Amino acid sequence: MIRAVIFDVDGVIIESAEIKTRAFEILFSDYPDKLPEIINYHQKNAGISRYVKFRYIYEKMLGQELSAQEEAELGERFSQIVVKQTLEAPLVPGAIEFLTHNKNHYCFFIASGTPDAELQNILTHRQLSQFFLEAHGTPKDKADIVEDILNRYSFQRKEVVFIGDAESDRAAAERTGTFFIARLTRENPQLKDCRWKVNDLTGLDVLLQNMCDKESDNQ
Repeated sequence: MIRAVIFDVDGVIIESAEIKTRAFEILFSDYPDKLPEIINYHQKNAGISRYVKFRYIYEKMLGQELSAQEEAELGERFSQIVVKQTLEAPLVPGAIEFLTHNKNHYCFFIASGTPDAELQNILTHRQLSQFFLEAHGTPKDKADIVEDILNRYSFQRKEVVFIGDAESDRAAAERTGTFFIARLTRENPQLKDCRWKVNDLTGLDVLLQNMCDKESDNQ
């Protein structure tokens, strides 16, 4: 039986994944020759802290040293680009309906690659905080967030589902032994091989029930 659902936010609850891709395009527009490589790296590592990406891009792709001040300034510029748009972006189809209809049936959590303070601000302004027992962003690692939730709430690993749209989300589920559902978009074709996947959240109720039924058959 599924008791808890852990969500990523960007591209899973809010249609904001492409907003962050655009932010990387703007931040690194002065490097047109490197931009395709930078965007490819960002998309393949969606869900990972933007600061980890900044350091990798500067060190491995641009061959430049990134000072602490420059890193902070990049983070501030990134936030300025994405937060307003994320506050106005549409929700993923089916998200609000699923959360509303099932908030008393499942325990809901968030594990996001967005900085924690920014995440809390977005959830509050979008009036989404009410649905979640806890919401965690970076600098915590997603797998560590999931593991902490499992331990503190005494969930069995096969009672928990992680829903994400990035390879980092799949990796977090695999590392913690929880189920993974991929939300497929045009930015994550590498997740098409996942056993459990959705195009949006409109059929999530049915999928979760199917997962429970199949796991019961396997026992």
